[in-house]
Amino acid sequence: MKNSPENELLTLIQDAANAKAVRSSGSLHKADSSNLSDSLPFRIVGGGSKDFYGGALRGVPMSTKALQGVVSYEPSELYITALAGTPLKDVEAVLAEKGQYLAFEAPNFNAHSTIGGLVGCGLSGPSRATCGGVRDYVLGLKMINGRGEQLSFGGQVMKNVAGYDVSRVLCGSLGTLGLITEVSLKVLGLPLAEQTLVLQLSQQRAIDTLNAWGATALALNASVWASGSTLSNPSGGAKSFGSGELWIRLRGSRAAVSAGVQTVLGHCERGGILVQTKEHDQARVFWSALKNQQHEFFDSTGLSENCLWRLSVPQKTPELIIEGVDPSLPQCLEWNAAQRWLWAPSGLSSRIRGAALKAGGHATLWRVSPARAEVDRGVGVFTPLTQAQQTIQKALQREFDPWGLFDTGRLEI
Repeated sequence: MKNSPENELLTLIQDAANAKAVRSSGSLHKADSSNLSDSLPFRIVGGGSKDFYGGALRGVPMSTKALQGVVSYEPSELYITALAGTPLKDVEAVLAEKGQYLAFEAPNFNAHSTIGGLVGCGLSGPSRATCGGVRDYVLGLKMINGRGEQLSFGGQVMKNVAGYDVSRVLCGSLGTLGLITEVSLKVLGLPLAEQTLVLQLSQQRAIDTLNAWGATALALNASVWASGSTLSNPSGGAKSFGSGELWIRLRGSRAAVSAGVQTVLGHCERGGILVQTKEHDQARVFWSALKNQQHEFFDSTGLSENCLWRLSVPQKTPELIIEGVDPSLPQCLEWNAAQRWLWAPSGLSSRIRGAALKAGGHATLWRVSPARAEVDRGVGVFTPLTQAQQTIQKALQREFDPWGLFDTGRLEI
């Protein structure tokens, strides 16, 4: 009987673990797999949609393409289990048929984004601040660690077994702890009502407004503020980045959304703020583009020497004025101002990271510039960990992967 794709991958990893070095069985990965050197780790590849994220790619590709399919789905129990290589869009389609969805709105950077990559990168969309992130919805998973062991953590319901919630440790690990083969996720029913409104506000006033609403019962599901900036592009046209616009999305019961709209309109009338409501189809296109980073803000055209930075800071952090950062370049605030995006050259990395640390957060070099990619990578992607954090992280990696079979360096540790 032919081995399953998972068993073939297991054999490949066990062979490498037993030899205390990375080598291939040749059964699944014919290309570049027969002459693996001892120093070359396995690099897990799903849909490749997030190859830009994290440290430089290296290692022998280990594809999850053969691990596809929904293993189980119980709409009444609010969970779905799928193999790691299953395209995210396929899972979303299955859920949509039953009026359900993944509330954390995982981004689909291309049509090949996978469920395993979703967990491995731990990225969430516009509703992250109110609905929670990926790790909040992972009920359980199966994996193969660097010892060549098949491990299973968690289950398929919120209440399963006591002990450490190891499955959520894999969220954001970027494939450095082992190969995820199967994932169980909590799902929710689609909201009964939704309304998007757009307010004309400065950045600081948007921050203040969002924080004021945070102390109320407003059915605020997502928010994004975009600064005003016009950039010339090669075609001679102009690109608008939405001058001082705060987009908010209200979701929930019809009564809650209706009351929320009246609250926002009343707030704007008292404060002299221009506001408009958006039609459902127009709003859906906007939030989808934002979630998948296809919104014009993320277009680097005309920004050839600037990198895209992602800052994670407390929501109440005032507008960040960072020396050297061109205020005319576009900026964007998501997650009720807890996630902030800006365009700036990598040469300002110490100032950007210093400002984020001072505010109690950190900064990530999300995308390198088109013109200076190699130079940009030299400043590092992530804010360096403290000594204590490094000690914990390295101990975790040694436990899961003692031989370094998955030590690709994508976490830069």
